[in-house]
Amino acid sequence: MNTFGQALRVTTFGESHGVGIGGVIDGLPAGIPMDMDFIYKEMQRRAGGQNLYSTQRKEADRVEILSGVFEGKTTGTPLGFFIQNSANKSKDYDSIKNLFRPGHADFTYFQKYGVRDYRGGGRSSARESAVRVAAGAIAKLLLSHFNIKIQSGILSIGKILGKDIDFKNAQKSEIFALDKNVESQQKEAINNARNAHNSIGGVALVRASGIPAGLGEPLYYKLDSAIGALMLGLNGVKAVEIGEGTESTHLLGSENNDQMDKKGFQSNHCGGILGGISTGNEILIKVHFKPTPSIFLPQYTQDINGNVLECNIKGRHDPCIAVRGSVVCEAQLALILADMLLLNATSKLEYLQKIYASKK
Repeated sequence: MNTFGQALRVTTFGESHGVGIGGVIDGLPAGIPMDMDFIYKEMQRRAGGQNLYSTQRKEADRVEILSGVFEGKTTGTPLGFFIQNSANKSKDYDSIKNLFRPGHADFTYFQKYGVRDYRGGGRSSARESAVRVAAGAIAKLLLSHFNIKIQSGILSIGKILGKDIDFKNAQKSEIFALDKNVESQQKEAINNARNAHNSIGGVALVRASGIPAGLGEPLYYKLDSAIGALMLGLNGVKAVEIGEGTESTHLLGSENNDQMDKKGFQSNHCGGILGGISTGNEILIKVHFKPTPSIFLPQYTQDINGNVLECNIKGRHDPCIAVRGSVVCEAQLALILADMLLLNATSKLEYLQKIYASKK
């Protein structure tokens, strides 16, 4: 499937080394102003080639709106957009076109489709995530009308964990580090991995605030299950935690439960979600990324004929995919919350009455 969401549906298309990538967003309400400067800034946050801590592939990543916008506002019809690929170097992959790169989806895609698109991984490339950032930026334009804010940053690189969380620091950090006290150590860890022709994993922290209580569908489209599914659908993500996450397995019920007083919840161990529905508190998510599989060290693998050969990868790759991946996670949470917000508009009769009363 190349489509996700229910009330707000997003379909993506394109490959890493094709003409371009793009998407279609269906279900957007009419009347949302399209702030192209904001969308461009969001794309630049994800873009590579800006420092030594990401891939040196430089793409303009200009989002071209093809449909669904008239006189600067959404029309309510499907919004189509396109992002041109202008900096792909397919020749970097000629020497491994018949090999399955270790840690990549080459083998599984070949088993499923019988086609080996060796040009940077084709559809399985993280290049596709640029579409999610563009769509997420548009979702943020919708969420801004409800004062919902989403932020992200890097919590840990390898075993170097940040403890003093500051999202303002992440905004000015080259690696989106949340803790300025360990930022230099985290940068050093990335540099050491890159200089050794290797890579390193990391964890992104995503926070959503201003969330109304009641978002999420019971049982089969819970807010937390939708978050888990979409985050795990991002290349390189191996685990997702909400609230205390795995730490809750070390606690007693009396420690993990969020008690309430007249002001509301006294704590937020649940990460803003109970029973798959938002509590109104901040939503807190940790997204764990594996090390970038593209490393410049000799590795053994098979080719499409089953022969065992040595694989030597070339090209431009992120030494730590978690860094730019954090921006993608932020965009994906925006899409999920926008979808849940639209779904929730019909959950109570009074919501519909308010909508139609305002038009009289």
